[in-house]
Amino acid sequence: MSDGELVVRTFTGGPFTQNSYLVTCARTYAAILVDAGAATPEALRAAREAGVTIEAIVLTHAHIDHVDGLAHAKRETDAPIYLHRDDAPLYANAPMQAEWFGMRMEPLPPVDHVLEHGGTVRIGDCTLAVRHTPGHAPGHVILVGDGVALVGDVIFMGSIGRTDLPGGDLQTLMKSIRDEILTLPDATTLYNGHGPATTVGHERVSNPFITGVYGGSSFA
Repeated sequence: MSDGELVVRTFTGGPFTQNSYLVTCARTYAAILVDAGAATPEALRAAREAGVTIEAIVLTHAHIDHVDGLAHAKRETDAPIYLHRDDAPLYANAPMQAEWFGMRMEPLPPVDHVLEHGGTVRIGDCTLAVRHTPGHAPGHVILVGDGVALVGDVIFMGSIGRTDLPGGDLQTLMKSIRDEILTLPDATTLYNGHGPATTVGHERVSNPFITGVYGGSSFA
C-alpha cells in the first residue's frame, strides 16, 4: 500500500502472526525494515525483487516476536539496528524470552543507534518521526509519517497491547495512546504489530478500550 511518498508493505508470519514492514521511499528506493519478525525472509526477498535497499532495521520494541528474524536480517543487509534505550534489557534477554515460549534463538547483534522521542528516521528523501509510547514495553516507540503510523503493539483494530508482560503498565499504555496516537489526524493509517491496519478515526469511535466500554474514560 502507498501513502504519499512512502510505500508500506506488510509481511506476516510465525506462531504469533506478527507483522513486519518494508517501508520504502518511492522517490529514492531506499527502505527500512520495521520489526524483523518471523516473516523477515519474505520481506528481504521482496526488497531484492523490487530493487530497494534496506538502509536501517528499526524496532518498535524488543519482544521476541518482533526480533526473531533480526539476526538473519542483519547478516543479509548489514543495515544498522535502531532501538529505544529503555528496551535494552528486553533486547539483551531475547533468548530467555524465547525460552518462555518453548523457542530457541541466537543472541541478537548489537544495537547501532538509539531511538529518541522527538527524533527522526530518514528513508531516502522521506522522514518518520519517533514518538516514545511505553506501556506495552518500556522502550516502545511508534514511527509517524505523512498519513501513516507504524504503531507496533500499542493499539490494534478494536484492541490494545497487552500489559501483563515485564515492563507493561495499563495506565501508561493508555496515556501513550491518548497523547501520541489520538493526537494524529483521524485519516492516519495505523500499521500495527498484529492483525489488519486501521485508522485513528476508526479506533477513536469503535475501540472499546478507548470509548470506555471496557472501563475508564472515553478519549473520543
